[in-house]
Amino acid sequence: GIISLISLAVLSYERCCTMTRTAEPDTTNYRKTWTAIILSWTYSLLWTVPPLFGWSSYGPEGSGITCSVNWHSKDANNTSYIICLFIFCLVIPFAIIVYSYGKLFCAVRQVRSTHRRPGRSREQRILVMVVVMVVCFLLCWLPYAAVALIATFGQPGLITPAASIIPAILAKSSTVYNPIIYVFLNKQVSEML
Repeated sequence: GIISLISLAVLSYERCCTMTRTAEPDTTNYRKTWTAIILSWTYSLLWTVPPLFGWSSYGPEGSGITCSVNWHSKDANNTSYIICLFIFCLVIPFAIIVYSYGKLFCAVRQVRSTHRRPGRSREQRILVMVVVMVVCFLLCWLPYAAVALIATFGQPGLITPAASIIPAILAKSSTVYNPIIYVFLNKQVSEML
């Protein structure tokens, strides 16, 4: 889940930089792409490893079907990790996404009103595809984040195991949707079908 959101944040920033640049992007240089991938995975790893070393812990979720961070523990060690996880792995990446797409939408609107650049319609299709991916991701992960925060900071027993099943399954299934969205919104792929 963390790598998925971090990847979407990096992708939105990259789209923003690509579309707001006046020069055409260099599609033969993959150094920047590999750097972004490595940094995304490293950042995600830095936030998923701490429970293995004592900052919070992993365990079965409310339903006992899936495993996750121990949302129900009320000690300071666990609560501090959950707050940091929420801020650094959901709020900040989401803020980057909102900033990047806000800037990008302003740039696209400005370009449309002045003139049409060649090759920009492809970029706009990619933008729509990425925005749909982000919205789907948030629809999957926000209920889970809300349940986790309520379980952490709310009254004990407020979130029943049955109430935590749907958000957990929805969140875990979020990685399935990106390939489906890609297939249906990518013109080259949909023409082959």
